[in-house]
Amino acid sequence: MQDRRKSRRQRTYLCGRIAFNARSSTVDCLIRNLSQHGAMLEFPGTIVPPHETDLCILSRGESRRARLIWWDSLRVGFAMDGPSADSVVSIETARLIRKLKADRAALAKRIAALTEPM
Repeated sequence: MQDRRKSRRQRTYLCGRIAFNARSSTVDCLIRNLSQHGAMLEFPGTIVPPHETDLCILSRGESRRARLIWWDSLRVGFAMDGPSADSVVSIETARLIRKLKADRAALAKRIAALTEPM
């Protein structure tokens, strides 16, 4: 089998998390190897991974967009774009933004109801 990787992967033992469905769903994983352009993840149970996801490398505080290349029952191979400092948003920050937007919409609705002529 020919190895078509753009860069050499380093063996790792890092905690990771994939986030999908607009970052509302997450699954923890173990990052077994990693390079600038790809990673192999291992999951504690069988998984059918999403085609595109955000891979969060927890110990590094890093998040990258990842595209599914292959998978078997417990392991998944992803191709990734390099890290981009302007597009990295933590899962917690994304959840907070979503909550604040919902709160703002609820407040706007309440203000409209209160200022409506009777």
